[in-house]
Parts: sequence; C-alpha cells; structure tokens
Amino acid sequence: MRRYILFFAAICAVPAFAADPAPRAREIGIPFDGTPGPLNAITDVGGVTVGQVTLIRDLPDGHAVRTGVTAVVPRGPDSKDANVYAGYSPLNGNGEMTGTIWVEEGGLLEGPVMITNTHSIGAVHEGTIRWRVAQGGADYSGYFWSAPIVAETWDGYLNDINGFHVRPEHAGAALDAARGGPVAEGSVGGGTGMICFEFKCGIGTSSRIVTVDDATYTVGVLVQSNFGIRSDLRIAGVPVGVHMPGNLVWSRADGEEHMQGSIIAVVATDAPLLPHQLKRIARRVTLGIGRLGDVGYNGSGDIFIAFSTANRDAAMGKPDAVIRSVPNDSLDPLFAGTVDATEEAIVNALVAGRDMTGDLGHTVKGIDIDQLRELLRQSGRLAE
Repeated sequence: MRRYILFFAAICAVPAFAADPAPRAREIGIPFDGTPGPLNAITDVGGVTVGQVTLIRDLPDGHAVRTGVTAVVPRGPDSKDANVYAGYSPLNGNGEMTGTIWVEEGGLLEGPVMITNTHSIGAVHEGTIRWRVAQGGADYSGYFWSAPIVAETWDGYLNDINGFHVRPEHAGAALDAARGGPVAEGSVGGGTGMICFEFKCGIGTSSRIVTVDDATYTVGVLVQSNFGIRSDLRIAGVPVGVHMPGNLVWSRADGEEHMQGSIIAVVATDAPLLPHQLKRIARRVTLGIGRLGDVGYNGSGDIFIAFSTANRDAAMGKPDAVIRSVPNDSLDPLFAGTVDATEEAIVNALVAGRDMTGDLGHTVKGIDIDQLRELLRQSGRLAE
C-alpha cells in the first residue's frame, strides 16, 4: 500500500516549472501597478523554489478527490541547513498556520511553508518532518527539533475533505518537486479545490521589482485563494462582481449563507529585513486583498507570512555575522510592492481557474474572461 501511495504522489506532482499555459491576468489586459520580475512569480526571488502535488480522483460512491499540497521553500535545497528571518500577521484568524508561535518569538522560519486543505494539516505536518529527517544531518543533540509551517484553507465543497486523501508522502513529494522557474497557477497543489469570490480559483503568484535607496530588490507573493463574496469583487477598481450573477451559497439548517472562505499568502524578498520589519511586510497583504473588495469576514481565515533570503549567516546564528537591514524610513517601496503583487497574485489565481465538478457533483465555474474584459473595457480600465 505504501508503495502505491508513493507512486500516486509521484505521478500527481506538478513541478514549479510546469506553468499553466493559459494567459495570465495582465496578458488579457488587466492593468496593475508596479514592475513585475521576469517570471512575475515568487520564484523571481533568488533561491526560492515551489513544488506542488495535485490529487484529482473520482470515487465510486460519488465523492471526489480535488486537493493537494503546495510547498514554498525559501532557500531551495539549502533550506534544510539555512534558516531565514521571517514575520507573520493574520487579518482574520478563523484558520490555521502551524509554527507561527516560534516565528513570532524567534523571528526565524526554519524550513518550508506548506499549504494544503483544512483537514490535512496533520498529515502534511508529519510528512514535512519525515522529509526533513530523511535529508540527514540531525542537530547537535543527534535528534531533530522541527515545528513546520503548515497552512490551510477549506476545500470541502469540491473535495471529499473528510476522506483524508492527503497523506504524509504527498508533502514529501511536493518538497521533492520544488523548483525555480514559472509556477503553475489555478487548480493545482493545495489550491486544487479552492474557490474565491465564488469562482473557481486556487494558487496564484506575482512579483515586483522595487528600488530602495538606490538598491534594487524583488518582492514575490504566492497565495492560496479561497475567500470572498462575488458581489464584493473588484478588479482594477471596477465592481465587476455585481455584474456577474450566479453566486454560490452554502446551505445550513437555519438557512443559507454565502461562502466566505480564507486566504493564505507567502511573501518572499531578497531585501535585508529584520523579523519585525517582515511582520510589517506581511500585514500589507491585507491591503492587496482589500483592493479586490474583500473585508475579512468573520468566517475567513486570512494568515500571511513573509521571509527574507538576505542575512544568511545571521539567520544561521553565526556569532561573527554582520546583519544588514533596510531602514524603517525606506520601507515604503517594499510595502507598495507587496500590496501590488498580492493583488495581482489573487487575480492570476482567478483567471487561471477553470470550471470544476467535484465532490457529490458540486460544480464551480471559472470566471468568464470575455465578460470580465468587456466590463473593464466599458469602465475604461482594459489595457488594450
């Protein structure tokens, strides 16, 4: 059985370089502020790699598997030996990101950031530790101490979430698949069964090149988008959601309510920032989400983590390391880059979403690209 699971994980792995061939948001004429990096992805930050495992399977009882795992690895293969400074910030806490107590206390991210569905946090947590142990090189005590960062959003409308189809081996497969280069978006990895603004959505990414005191840095954002009410949706400042009927609702015993969902965001930069500054960067994700019209509803789990690949020796605890840092008074371009890249990453996830039928026959439509373009054109916001 173990051999079968490992084989299934391997054939479902979506490496970071297997980019979605569909056009991305700015390619269909959606305007955004700022200058993107060459890939317009989190992997524009040197050393950052992304790996994804996508699980899609129909079960004989009418249930369906539409889920997976996404891994963001701050220093690529070097991450098992080299930490990064980090900070995290929530918008609304109806969700989970494990390991953040130590990030808050110690200012360090020790390993990858893993993203999956709500009920698979335990499996991915175990699999991430098992993967690290398999890499060898235990700490000075001869044992491992590991508190992985594992984040989640809920995919139970399209995925048989209580079937526990994500196993520890899938976390390892996502980490083994991690590469630089273009990043697949939409219904892949942890984003396979996700919905945002009541359209099919999932993984999205973007980056910005910014200038700070005559130095050039990169900010990259990757999101797992699973949030928002359609009538709130704004793209390029245009309230497009009110013109796109067909909202999804969730039936409850006491009536119906709109799906609210959650979003996880990972921000990477090569700018030399300290943990308290990275916490400030993580908070700016909220402003990028706000540009899309979301208000952070009570049922939403919106949690963000930011890390810097600079100051390698200092993050490793070397006593003679020299620590560099951008002054607080010079952070504004990095704040702006984070907001701009977050906004575009979410729209990239929306544009990459495709119609999907999943658990118990539930179907979620992707956003109508032609209708979206026409609404932007009518408002004078389409970049022809």
